[in-house]
Amino acid sequence: MKHIFTGSAIISCLLGWSSTGQAHFGAIIPSDDIISQEDSKKLQIEIKFIHPLEMHYMDMTKPKQFGIFKGGKKTDLLPTLTEAKGKSPDQDKNFTLWKTEYQIKRPGDYTFYVEPTPYWEPAEDSFIVHYTKVCVNALGLEEGWDEPVGLETEIIPLSRPYGLWTNNIFTGQVLFKGKPVAGTEVEIEYLNESPGNPAIVKAPSDPYFTQVVKTDANGVFSYAMPRAGWWGFAALNEADWKLKKDGVEKGVEIGAVYWVHTADMK
Repeated sequence: MKHIFTGSAIISCLLGWSSTGQAHFGAIIPSDDIISQEDSKKLQIEIKFIHPLEMHYMDMTKPKQFGIFKGGKKTDLLPTLTEAKGKSPDQDKNFTLWKTEYQIKRPGDYTFYVEPTPYWEPAEDSFIVHYTKVCVNALGLEEGWDEPVGLETEIIPLSRPYGLWTNNIFTGQVLFKGKPVAGTEVEIEYLNESPGNPAIVKAPSDPYFTQVVKTDANGVFSYAMPRAGWWGFAALNEADWKLKKDGVEKGVEIGAVYWVHTADMK
């Protein structure tokens, strides 16, 4: 989506703050993306709203829906969420995120999804709603990772979204109301808090914060991930509906967000 610049956003840009450098990402981060026989079957899951590379977090109100998609069926997990507090290096106050645990009981692919409560972004004079997904594989049965959940907009992985080495290419297709979307911008960021990577990434200039690709005529995009850890892909479009802010109708940026994990080849 082309970002909408208000007067405050323009001033921010003049002071060195860029819209692309402050890309928003909904996030579902599980404690593991592949559960083997030897692993604990209890997943720890965090849901948050972040600028991943900058490690800057926004307060997140309780999502509208949160669940799991497996075997063609949705299971509501919203009642399992508990509110938690976190803090990032550049913030003086705590931010709100959400946590839960999930017990793996059967083999297969578990796609966790979330629809957040709309977030008001004054700098863009619009609301943000990111429909976010992540897939966890369990016990060797690789089945279901490429099935759509049925969200208003979503990324369908065309590459298997787990078991990825560093520098592998991730390919996905962006759907809006079930149909591919051509020419959509996909913003890509690395989660700078990724476990096992203690060295923080320092971007040399603003364009390095967020990588950007566009979908082709079939809504397909690809990107090679150069570092081990969690990577977020956010395909942005303008909703065909609006929400009111102080009695005035405002636009809504809807994002299809997908998270994948890469590991170094030893």
